[in-house]
Amino acid sequence: MATYAVGDLQGCLEPLKCLLERVAFDPANDRLWLVGDLVNRGPESLETLRYLYSVRDSLVCVLGNHDLHLLAAGSNIERLKKGDTLREILEAPDRAQLLDWLRRQKIMHYDESRNMALVHAGIPPQWTLKKALKCAAEVENALADDSLYTAYLDGMYGNEPVKWDNDLTGAARLRVITNYFTRMRFCTAEGKLDLKSKEGADTALPGYKPWFAHKERKTRDTRIIFGHWAALEGKCDEPGVFALDTGCVWGGAMTLMNIDTGERLSCQCESPLPVTLPAAAKR
Repeated sequence: MATYAVGDLQGCLEPLKCLLERVAFDPANDRLWLVGDLVNRGPESLETLRYLYSVRDSLVCVLGNHDLHLLAAGSNIERLKKGDTLREILEAPDRAQLLDWLRRQKIMHYDESRNMALVHAGIPPQWTLKKALKCAAEVENALADDSLYTAYLDGMYGNEPVKWDNDLTGAARLRVITNYFTRMRFCTAEGKLDLKSKEGADTALPGYKPWFAHKERKTRDTRIIFGHWAALEGKCDEPGVFALDTGCVWGGAMTLMNIDTGERLSCQCESPLPVTLPAAAKR
């Protein structure tokens, strides 16, 4: 049995199948960890979601910002944007089944035996592992609870608050948790977010760093796999932190990593977008 993690899919099914074929992935025995952004911008968002649903018992999946955007559009909370490739999902006869499965996925996964966490964007430096898991569970509960679901989706958009406060409640509390886990790139050591800067790790504003680069980060003893940040091109110098978004949908490649050996494989993606990295990584 082998366990692999793969970077952002974004509706690019063929390179995912290429990677799984190269490692002879067996859904009956192997496991696949997904860093989120399963859909959107790529050419096969519906087919990707259907494929993942078909092998759902072999997956560990955390949600990314594009996945949450799909759920919001599916609940008529948010309108589709130019460049979205989600309409096929919303018009599919099996949309209810697919969206119900999607909303029940995790915001953060932690494998205690490996001391390894899986998130889409990152974990803010001021949070301990215990705090991160607790906060992720709050969003997961809101997504899974029918009485909270619509209100959560309606309140999750926006850049405020820019920093965590234990006294936050309601939509503002869930919004900043969501932004940490699904949108964060740069922040201060205290967790103040800069959600506008989206280029490489060396482009931080004064006082800001990539979330993983702060010496004060309280999860330094935990290995972390993340995606979201295509401009990094899969490169992260921080020990124990693994960046897997290599910009497949932007004309780069999709990357798969054996989480126990660290071995990486890539399959090129024929991007539908006429752009190149790193400037294209604008999400």
